[in-house]
Amino acid sequence: MLPSRRRLLAAGLLAPLLAGRPAGLRAQAEDRLLLSGSSTVAPLVLEIAKRFESLNPGVRIEVQTGGSSRGLSDARQGRVAFGMVSRALKPEEAALLAYPLARDGIGLIVHRSNPVAALSAAQVQAIYTGQVRDWAAVGGPVRPISVVHKAEGRSTQELFLQHFGLVNSAVKPQVVIGDNAQGLKTVAGNPGAIGYVSIGSAEFEAGLGTPIRLLPMDGVPATVAEVQRGRFPISRPLNLVSAQAPTGLAARFLAYARSPAVHDLVREQFFVPL
Repeated sequence: MLPSRRRLLAAGLLAPLLAGRPAGLRAQAEDRLLLSGSSTVAPLVLEIAKRFESLNPGVRIEVQTGGSSRGLSDARQGRVAFGMVSRALKPEEAALLAYPLARDGIGLIVHRSNPVAALSAAQVQAIYTGQVRDWAAVGGPVRPISVVHKAEGRSTQELFLQHFGLVNSAVKPQVVIGDNAQGLKTVAGNPGAIGYVSIGSAEFEAGLGTPIRLLPMDGVPATVAEVQRGRFPISRPLNLVSAQAPTGLAARFLAYARSPAVHDLVREQFFVPL
């Protein structure tokens, strides 16, 4: 069990801001780094930061969530040393520099008690657009489907919509959530729910006994192992991004975060090392 990850999943906010210091100064201080963005990337970065701090006494690295869009915005405006982004950069974001740390997949989750073994792409589309509203229509029990959808600004939402050929305005959710922790908690607490989250986060929680189950996609099991093999249909790089090439402490942290010295942490967080 990873206490810091459990704390992250429960709280959402990883570390407080340093009081009384502008964000730009925090991002550039010689002994301080500030990072913000993806709640998928944040647990890994937090673990890397803790180890880096132990190797560099006096250094403090602060991590905040808020979604990939926040990470991109904060990095672009120089508010942080790095933004955390759980997808590849788009052509219009080419002015930013991306540094991959690991890979992850996005999987559909249902309650562990739900007997439905798999859903076709057409069934997922019908469920998320409100055309199918009961599990009985897709081979499950007579039970209303509770659609759990991610809020805008989350790369997980964007990649999910893209894969299934959906537009956000067509989705009819019962619950809109922010980070993976909310999605996992919502589905675990509702036998009729369906959602989508980081495969790494879902495998971790399922291993702890949380009553969720990952569904296969396009016939491929939703596992970190299949992401590593390159077979799972929705996978993505987990990036740190910056507006300019990092120097000083930021450069040292980046080099460490991308080194084999942290591959054990990547695996512990159920991601795929690069």
